[in-house]
Amino acid sequence: MPRHCIKSKRRAQCEQHQQVRMKLLATVVLVAGLAGVAAWGGEAFTGDEHMGTCVFEKLTGQDYKFCRGDLEVFYPELGDVSCTYIPKCNQYRKRISKEWRRPTIVYPQADQNKKYVLIMVDPDAPNRANPKYRFWRHWVVIDIKGTDLRAGKLKGHVLTDYGRPTPPSQSGYHRYQFRLYEQPAHEAISLSPEEKTSLGSWPMERFVEQFRLGSPVASTQFLTQHHSD
Repeated sequence: MPRHCIKSKRRAQCEQHQQVRMKLLATVVLVAGLAGVAAWGGEAFTGDEHMGTCVFEKLTGQDYKFCRGDLEVFYPELGDVSCTYIPKCNQYRKRISKEWRRPTIVYPQADQNKKYVLIMVDPDAPNRANPKYRFWRHWVVIDIKGTDLRAGKLKGHVLTDYGRPTPPSQSGYHRYQFRLYEQPAHEAISLSPEEKTSLGSWPMERFVEQFRLGSPVASTQFLTQHHSD
């Protein structure tokens, strides 16, 4: 049993989370068995996109330090992409940009009596060396119940519909960050008319300060680049 289950002593709740996680992982393993063997911890696979071993490289350094709080982000076939590079093999970079819909979000430590705010942004638009359009807003959901986060069933009020990661060609790796905040009680959160007119150059810090969201209770990210690079 994971250590957070032991510490919390909420056996029934932890077992419920484990059942959700196992169902998600079972789906990933089944598909991966058909597409090829998946592995973790090495360098990204750069050979044949359709055959052979597909290795997922974990983030390091400052990129790794951004990931905290056990926030889990599941995509089809890939599984939990938290703190990883998306590999090119099996056309994963292309599929995450053009095919797959929003990921499944799981936060095992969510308080069942609280609500949460989820923000997904790209801080590297148009590229990491010159991020003049930081932050690019990809997804904003408020009024998310803790019980839904535990179960991996993200519900709530959507302020910005999910936008797939679409890094431009020759722009290098982009970070796609997920930040989860506790939502203050009785706080009416919304985007201003000016914010709604554009996804780029979004003043995320001002939004967080305006609605007293504080620091994220959990955050994670994955890195990917244009599928043709």
